[in-house]
Amino acid sequence: MTTGTPPPTAPRRSRARTFIPLAVAAWVVLEIWLLTVVADVAGGFTVLLLLIGGVVLGAVVMKSAGRRAFRNLTETLQRMPGQPGATAASHAAPSGSKGNGLLMLGGLLIMIPGLISDVAGLLLLVPPVREMLGRRAEKSLQRRMRTATPGSLSDAFQQARIHRPDGKVVQGEVIRESDSQPDDHPRPPLTP
Repeated sequence: MTTGTPPPTAPRRSRARTFIPLAVAAWVVLEIWLLTVVADVAGGFTVLLLLIGGVVLGAVVMKSAGRRAFRNLTETLQRMPGQPGATAASHAAPSGSKGNGLLMLGGLLIMIPGLISDVAGLLLLVPPVREMLGRRAEKSLQRRMRTATPGSLSDAFQQARIHRPDGKVVQGEVIRESDSQPDDHPRPPLTP
C-alpha cells in the first residue's frame, strides 16, 4: 500500500561543499612540499626564521588594520546626526576606510605558515591589488543581491517555524496585541 508521497531523497551536495575541502587539502600539501624544498636548499633554520617573521609581520599588519578600522568606526559614529559637533553634510566615509578587511585578510594569510599564503598575503598589502579585489568583490556582491530571490535567507529571520515530531513543518507568525493591559496583581515567583 502506498501513501502517495515520494520516498525521501538526500539533498544533493553542492559543488562548493565538494571542491573546497579538496582545494584546502591540495593547498596544505603544496605548502608542506614547498617548505621542504626551501628547507633542502636554504636550510631548516632559514625556514624557521621565515615562519617566525611571517607570524610577526602578519600580527603587525592585522593590528594596524584593526586600529585603523576602529578609528574609522569611532569617527563615523561621532559624525552621526545628533552627536555633538556633527553636521548634516558629514556623512562621507573617512579617507582611509576602504580595504581594512582585505588588509586583515592579508595579515592573516601572512601569519599562516607557508610560502604560498605569505605571497598571497603580501599581494594583499599592495594598494592597487587590494583596490582591484575590493571592486570585484563589491560588484559580485551587488550582482548577487540583485538576483536574490524572495523567500531565501532574508525571509528565514522573518518566519517562525515549528518542527513537529512527525517531521512536518508548521509555519506561522507571532502576533501580540498591544491593547492588553498588564495584570494589577504581580505574578508569583517561579519555584519548582
